[in-house]
Amino acid sequence: MEFNNPYFAIWGILGLLFWVIGYLYLFKSPQVYIPKKYIKNKNSFFTFLIFVTGIFGWLLLSFSLTGPRRPLGFVKSDIEVNDILFVVDVSRSMLANDFKPNRLEAAKRKIAEFVALRPTDRIGIIIFSEKAFTLLPLSTDLDLVQRIIGEIKIGFLGSGTNIGDALGLGVGRLSQSMAKNKVIILLTDGVSNVGVMTPIQAAEQAAEKGMKIYTIGVGGNKDAKIPVAGGFGYQYIPGGSIDMKTLRSISKLTKAKSYQAGNESALKEVLSEIERLEKTKIESSGKMIYEEIYFKYLFWGVLFLLMAELTRKYGRKEGI
Repeated sequence: MEFNNPYFAIWGILGLLFWVIGYLYLFKSPQVYIPKKYIKNKNSFFTFLIFVTGIFGWLLLSFSLTGPRRPLGFVKSDIEVNDILFVVDVSRSMLANDFKPNRLEAAKRKIAEFVALRPTDRIGIIIFSEKAFTLLPLSTDLDLVQRIIGEIKIGFLGSGTNIGDALGLGVGRLSQSMAKNKVIILLTDGVSNVGVMTPIQAAEQAAEKGMKIYTIGVGGNKDAKIPVAGGFGYQYIPGGSIDMKTLRSISKLTKAKSYQAGNESALKEVLSEIERLEKTKIESSGKMIYEEIYFKYLFWGVLFLLMAELTRKYGRKEGI
């Protein structure tokens, strides 16, 4: 048995203390204390009955207020879930203006829309440039995920494009996943040019562990320009090229798909297709179910108090 409001037991204890204090200090009598209003004949059986039923009623009523309940066990449920890790390129080329206002901000908007459609999934975020960094481990807190997406920025991870190490970090993050579907979604607009691990090596590791890597080449417009701060304001340089051959190889190795999104609408379509991934079920921890049993104590408590009052009221007519 457990109690929902155990502190209410204090009221029962205080009630008993008042009776004991009255017995010890007010009447100085070895007999059981009975309030004066109940007493007309100290030897009356009914007077004693009033006292006993009143005590029982008070104790049962106090006990019911503690909220006694009986645990029946855990009820577990299955929920559909994927573990999805976004690996997002934050190299300077993601500032190219073929998306509005740039590739990175457009990608952030579409990732946020994707996440909003996946309330039961665990979502994580890795960002990379010359170095790779876990911005958010896998989480089911969608508010937190959306807030972290909004904080993705360019400029503090170096100047290269390290796709291999970023994917390797993602594979490591997903290695302990319980989900059947362990998915990495890579968004990049460049060519891997630094790092210890090559993108293909990372893809091979992912394939061995049953992970899928969906690759998205963001951009591709040859006229796209990247703003670069100079002494006389911003200058614009070409947006660079995407190594789609390597991206396709990564996805093929992991039995996933590769896409190129040349504009925001295409990026939305790509993520919408990935959103229709196969789902899997994991068992949630569940919650304890209780049977509330306070009512029977409340019933008997009220009944005893009613008996005490009726005995007091009608006993007087009999000369008690």
